[in-house]
Amino acid sequence: MPRVARLMFPNIPVHIRQRGHNRSACFARPSDYELYLGLIEEFGRVHECLIHSYVLMTNHIHLLATPLRPDSASEMMRSVNQRYVQHFNRRLKRTGSLWEGRFRSSLVDSESYLLVCHRYIEMNPLRAGMVSAPGLYPWSSYGANAEGAPSSLVTPHPLYSALGATPGDRQLRYRGLFRAPLTQLQLDSIRGAVGSDRPLGGEAFLKAMLGPHFSEFRMGRPRKAGDETQPGTLL
Repeated sequence: MPRVARLMFPNIPVHIRQRGHNRSACFARPSDYELYLGLIEEFGRVHECLIHSYVLMTNHIHLLATPLRPDSASEMMRSVNQRYVQHFNRRLKRTGSLWEGRFRSSLVDSESYLLVCHRYIEMNPLRAGMVSAPGLYPWSSYGANAEGAPSSLVTPHPLYSALGATPGDRQLRYRGLFRAPLTQLQLDSIRGAVGSDRPLGGEAFLKAMLGPHFSEFRMGRPRKAGDETQPGTLL
């Protein structure tokens, strides 16, 4: 199936994943994480890209963002990664690439996927066995979204804001979303979509985002035996 170019649209949320080269570590000490978050905040503001959720793992990062211009997310990531690699290489006296090629991205069907993507991102450290609860990991947005920790980086998406009338109500309902783990189908769908730069959501959303490539998307993902849901569709 022909490769579909990366899709970015203004005001459509996007899940971004960037891995370290050969899955090697891209953060070595707390100041590295702090610098990267500071760069995301700086260049997100410069390039008009709102950050709703994030996690910085040892060898990769995830962001859930809304670009306000078609090139907002790409320009933000280019600026952040260039500046960060210069710092990382200079400090460790190394040369060469730090990142595994270009970042991967998946457009988000807000109604069916946005809050699930929040959970996927902020539960990464828990799934990796690094912590026993998402709030114990310092390099994610869980503290801001679930516990009200002050953050100049995180901008709530309207669907998050609709969880409750007050910040306390929103945080309470948000924490409730984390009581159950994501299903294997949800995990596979999210990973498959972001790993192949494909949108993730319902059929109407896929048609709207993919346009003439929608039929290729369907043809390239045959149903599995006994599974009535196409990979790439969230349940």
